[in-house]
Amino acid sequence: MRVAVPVTEDNIFSTHFGHCDKFVLYDVDETLKKVLRKEEIPAPPHQPGLLPRFLSEKGANCILAGGMGTRARELFEQNNVHVITGILGNDPDSIVNDYIAGKLKIGANMCDH
Repeated sequence: MRVAVPVTEDNIFSTHFGHCDKFVLYDVDETLKKVLRKEEIPAPPHQPGLLPRFLSEKGANCILAGGMGTRARELFEQNNVHVITGILGNDPDSIVNDYIAGKLKIGANMCDH
């Protein structure tokens, strides 16, 4: 599994998916529940509909986000990319580790569009 997490320039989890500075992609062994590798990639300039294609092309099949608009979510799901919104936390590594351990804290989708 390849998990994409939006982050700020300071490596803090970005609650606004479409306006993050970069993404961290985590390659996860689901059986071992372990991160095998992580890679940072700069986010492209914000354009409606671009990020689902961009992250799918990077191999992401799971997105962990604080907030995401309805259209972006639909585009991800059309490409068989699982989306989880309402993620709470600041540290991307901890968020991913909590996700694979089944301990992820989730609230409401933080996006209103």
